[in-house]
Amino acid sequence: MNRALVPAVAAVLLVALHPARPAAHEVPSAVRVQVFVKPEAQTLRLLIRVPLASINDVPWPEVQPGVLDLSRAETPLREATTTAIAEFIDLFEGDRKLSARVAAVRASIPADRSFDSYGQALAHITALPGPGETDVFVAQGMLDAILEYPIESEGSAFSIRPRFNQLGVQVLSILRFLPPGRPERAFTLHNDPGRIRLDPSWWQAVRLFVLEGFFHILDGIDHLLFLLCLVIPFRRFRSLFPIVTAFTVAHSITLIASAYDMAPDALWFPPLVETLIAASIVYMALENIVSPALRRRWIITFAFGLVHGFGFSFAMRETLQFAGSHLLTSLLSFNIGVEIGQVLVLVLFIPALELLFRVGVAERIGTIVLSALVAHTGWHWMIDRGSQLMLYRFQRPVFDAAFFALILQWMMLAVVLAGVAWLIFGVFGLRTAPAKSDAMPPASDARV
Repeated sequence: MNRALVPAVAAVLLVALHPARPAAHEVPSAVRVQVFVKPEAQTLRLLIRVPLASINDVPWPEVQPGVLDLSRAETPLREATTTAIAEFIDLFEGDRKLSARVAAVRASIPADRSFDSYGQALAHITALPGPGETDVFVAQGMLDAILEYPIESEGSAFSIRPRFNQLGVQVLSILRFLPPGRPERAFTLHNDPGRIRLDPSWWQAVRLFVLEGFFHILDGIDHLLFLLCLVIPFRRFRSLFPIVTAFTVAHSITLIASAYDMAPDALWFPPLVETLIAASIVYMALENIVSPALRRRWIITFAFGLVHGFGFSFAMRETLQFAGSHLLTSLLSFNIGVEIGQVLVLVLFIPALELLFRVGVAERIGTIVLSALVAHTGWHWMIDRGSQLMLYRFQRPVFDAAFFALILQWMMLAVVLAGVAWLIFGVFGLRTAPAKSDAMPPASDARV
């Protein structure tokens, strides 16, 4: 071997055989952040707790490897609060962005429970360190801090955007807002949730939930296939109106009931609803195939609409935290958004089907083919979701006072439901049965 290559080969072997050391500051895979926000007089206080291990760019002083030196930790804790926390919190009073001041910092052990309440957290962070405090390990310890923002009034409209993506791969933020003279509001936020209105006005809630409902119906392929099954045999707005209205009324009822805790909270209930939604698609598609002369379809649509309403409620669970004190307004706004989305879908579906049946394929054959494709998709969903449902253990209900109170609530709702159905469809439904010109012709009259 050439003598000149010996040092190079030795260096390569040394690097290859040397055990790799883990990175000193790896980004944690999951980080949990706790936040309190409370405006008082002309100051808004933000109390926050983040894991020390999620802050990468600060050299922590140590008394021994991995153990924080609390006597020298004040300055690096303040530096970390400024560079890794305060700079990534956008806090607004109205539309004015607020500037933060680091008021106090403290390192805590993970077993500390002071962040169970605002008062305990405030007292803990501002207290003087006691002698002989428990060692805080950098890999497990917590950084607690108080940020103060000068404000004009504690009654202003505040909003926040926490951008904590740099703290970990997945960041869960538990934020509690304590407005003066009003109940505490809790938020569960993931990564960068965008700008959050901490106490939204009614019109802000309306705007948010109309958009949520609109995009939910467009993103929900199962709801879209259900609507397609409704449109295939009824391609006239006059014939579709009572059917779509029945669907709207039904899913509004169960959506609102779920938001007011009238739905079962068992683990098996969501997969049961998802399975029934798939079954509703299969049923509607098969009915299109075997029963070309459809009458009173609004009745079965109303029944399936009750099931779809529970499905909407699952999608709204996390979003409802942004409703503030406008729960009912937000629910109705979500329904309005859903209806706007449904109208858009109908406007697209009806002309497309008309064009297909006029110039592409005979109406009866096209109906059978399209419905069969939808039924095939719904069948696979039903089997997959049903298999997931069977993994849950069904338990008999406990016949206590809460159970009978829930039954009484649903009985009252059933009475209201029957009254609404009678008022809307009792006479109107009889007059809106699809005429021969509005629904597809019987099989014997179909063009082949």
